[in-house]
Amino acid sequence: MKKSNYQKHLAKLQIELAHLQEWVQQTGQKVVVIFEGRDAAGKGGAIKAITAKLNPRVVRIAALSKPTERETTQWYFQRYVAHLPAAGEIVLFDRSWYNRAGVEKVMGFCTEQQYQNFLHTCPAFENMLMDSGITLIKYWFSVSDEEQEKRFQERLTNPLKRWKFSDMDLVSRSKWAEYSKAKDLMFEYTDTKHSPWYVVDADDKKAARLNCIDHMLSKIEYQAVQYPSVTLPEVNKTSYQRPPNNQYNHIPKKYE
Repeated sequence: MKKSNYQKHLAKLQIELAHLQEWVQQTGQKVVVIFEGRDAAGKGGAIKAITAKLNPRVVRIAALSKPTERETTQWYFQRYVAHLPAAGEIVLFDRSWYNRAGVEKVMGFCTEQQYQNFLHTCPAFENMLMDSGITLIKYWFSVSDEEQEKRFQERLTNPLKRWKFSDMDLVSRSKWAEYSKAKDLMFEYTDTKHSPWYVVDADDKKAARLNCIDHMLSKIEYQAVQYPSVTLPEVNKTSYQRPPNNQYNHIPKKYE
């Protein structure tokens, strides 16, 4: 997709996202959107496109690091529950409780019993969230083997993206088949009628972002909120005398 077309469509969708944000805040809705998929599938780019023009106090990103020693002894879903939205909030999970069905399973970071327990209890957990009034939307970003390799190579050579490449990326390449099988089994258990997975074809990153945002907007019956008319007051400049400008430490004007 051409950059100009992408930016034109994105600008329109971001206006709709602003309407969604205001509607969620004023009506006290609670929304959770999960972004999962292979490494370098484009989840982060989609999340950035969604949040770029929104209020971070209303639309939050939950991107949890690996669990602490204490957290490993808790109920598995416990640390994720702490990040769920209150009324008037949207939370975007950049990876989520589905770590257990993916990286933890493939890398052996959990026991088989823990893995099986997750598969069987996750649908019930998500039903509880929805029964409590949370709107839950789940996206799986799908990327081909060839496209993933291309993006990994770019991460290795581009200094602006090198930080994105990790040791886990190497493992994910070497265990492509294992990750594929884990994803298929995860879908078998958790792609339910009440909480379905939506697959985002992500070989074209720009198109994937637009399609994902458009679909997300279609899954929430929001309405554009009308703002009240506001008249800015006049500024009373007679009651204040600005101090001399040269008494402050100004940064150099390197760019003008």
